[in-house]
Amino acid sequence: GEYLVYTGELKGIIEESSLVYGKRIYTDGELVGYVFSLASTENDDRLITITRRTVFNSSIWVMLAAVIAVYFITERIVHPLKNITRVTKKFGKGDFTERVDVYGNDEVAELGRAFNNMADSLDNLEKMRNSFLANVSHDLRTPMTTISGFIDGINSGAIPNEQHEHYLNVISQEVHRLSRLVSQLLDVSRLESGDRKFVYDNFDIAEVARLIIISLGQKIDEKMLDVEFDAEYDQMIAYADKDAIHQVLYNLCENAIKFSKEGGRLSIGIRYTSSKKITVRVYDEGQVLTEEDKNRVFDRFYKTDKSRGLDKNGVGLGLYICKTIIEAHGEKIEVESLEDGCAFSFTLKCATPKLKPLVYAGGQ
Repeated sequence: GEYLVYTGELKGIIEESSLVYGKRIYTDGELVGYVFSLASTENDDRLITITRRTVFNSSIWVMLAAVIAVYFITERIVHPLKNITRVTKKFGKGDFTERVDVYGNDEVAELGRAFNNMADSLDNLEKMRNSFLANVSHDLRTPMTTISGFIDGINSGAIPNEQHEHYLNVISQEVHRLSRLVSQLLDVSRLESGDRKFVYDNFDIAEVARLIIISLGQKIDEKMLDVEFDAEYDQMIAYADKDAIHQVLYNLCENAIKFSKEGGRLSIGIRYTSSKKITVRVYDEGQVLTEEDKNRVFDRFYKTDKSRGLDKNGVGLGLYICKTIIEAHGEKIEVESLEDGCAFSFTLKCATPKLKPLVYAGGQ
């Protein structure tokens, strides 16, 4: 080319390596020679050597620092994972008391917190399972002992003939009690496995509530309860599975009667909360729920009455079944703890526009 630039000894003319710059010389278009300019590269070579040494030394220190940093970072990540593995092995042996130590706010710490939350849930579930087994064993053993004892008494002649009818009625009641327990267990199994299918249709939830109150009339009279039924309209048409909602409302009303105080108030309110929702509220004047009870009252096998003073027959599945059914309908069920009692409420989808208000006697 026209220019020449390179580093070397200019083909042996000079001894030391130099930076060479050359330019061709022309006369009348004919190449007659070159003009060269040379500069020593000694300083450049020294600078390059120093630079190389500096880069090498820096690389060594950076690599050493990186190894140390990787060690501590890895240890910070691996140690909690080892801890989680150790605790998991204990969980596998049935010990749910151990927890993972959590430090910081990074992803590993978040994993540790999630693991501890899971451990709390497993621990609570294990306690509820043990409580459930104890309750079911008690509820199965008591009626079966009663049935067996009365049948043996009748067969042996220890019970007079004139008392047979009375004790047969007792045996019948105990058989129904066992049947209810088995039905609840089957309901839970079907709901959790998804085998229970819901058939949606329009029905009058106010009429369902009235029939439930009538069916529970004897229990209401035994506790001398003051019943208030307050439906916003004569007909409140909901769209849901009628049998399933009947089961929910029956369970809530039965619980309200069970935990109401003698001569207390039982209230059922049905209201339109919007053009698309109906709210059903069941209130009983009696037992006040603690904060723990409020948070766990819908859990499986959980019983607020651990002494079995009021709830002698339940095993802690009724409210869990209610919650599962309502959530399967895409609705919500809630509990309020009030000063003189508690209230359960759930929502349903409306099926028709609001109807004419019910006109009570006296024009009210």
